[in-house]
Amino acid sequence: MSKSPTTQQNAVTVDHFRMDFGKKTVIKDLSFEVKKGEVFGFLGSNGSGKTTTIRALLGIYQPTDGELLINGEQFSVSSGAKLGYLPEERGLYKKESVIDVMIYFGQLKGLSKADARQRSEAYLERVKLSDKASTRLDKLSGGQQQKIQLGITIMNDPDLLILDEPTKGFDPVNRRLLMDIIEEHQRAGATIIFVTHQMEEVERLCDRIILLKDGTSYAYGTIAEVKRRFNGMSLDDIFIKVYGDENEPEEEKK
Repeated sequence: MSKSPTTQQNAVTVDHFRMDFGKKTVIKDLSFEVKKGEVFGFLGSNGSGKTTTIRALLGIYQPTDGELLINGEQFSVSSGAKLGYLPEERGLYKKESVIDVMIYFGQLKGLSKADARQRSEAYLERVKLSDKASTRLDKLSGGQQQKIQLGITIMNDPDLLILDEPTKGFDPVNRRLLMDIIEEHQRAGATIIFVTHQMEEVERLCDRIILLKDGTSYAYGTIAEVKRRFNGMSLDDIFIKVYGDENEPEEEKK
């Protein structure tokens, strides 16, 4: 299939995506684009279809219909796309030391052991965890483990970062630190898909956003464009208006 110039210029293209699980349709004709080099806010209440879309984009789910592309191609491990994904469900080898786990994952991402160690030590210093390098992961707090997971995600300087609630549970100091790190990667040329429920983070970081509701696009564009559509309301008020009448399920839809 030939690629259009527009598709080639996008980091991510989702075109008429539909996802059925049995007789239940959870994504309904969803289309959007993520431009190279932008921070794209991927927003919605629990159950709106965010996780389903990300999993289909990464090839974990096979779409019922439509096309999901990264750099104009369907993603596969062998596709050559340099991608970092921080899922909401964290997963690390908790019986091993921080530095050993970081070096291990760095090598899996193609770094030499020496380079993985250097990058790991530099990151630990940046997030004020240098004194925890030899500590077992299960001895760290949840927030500290989250910092380690992010460090692993960004270690090889991915071209595309997909971050699902990266600052969840953080205090204001650590949230600001993590947002600083995200902005640094954007300035270095990375494209970032950013999932969050914190609208102040969206205001600070995102170039454009999409609001998903019931598997469809409810609003899509720059923050200014979305605000104009809702008569100048704040993003918090827009979120409440769009999703406030829902009885939110305990877990995200598939």
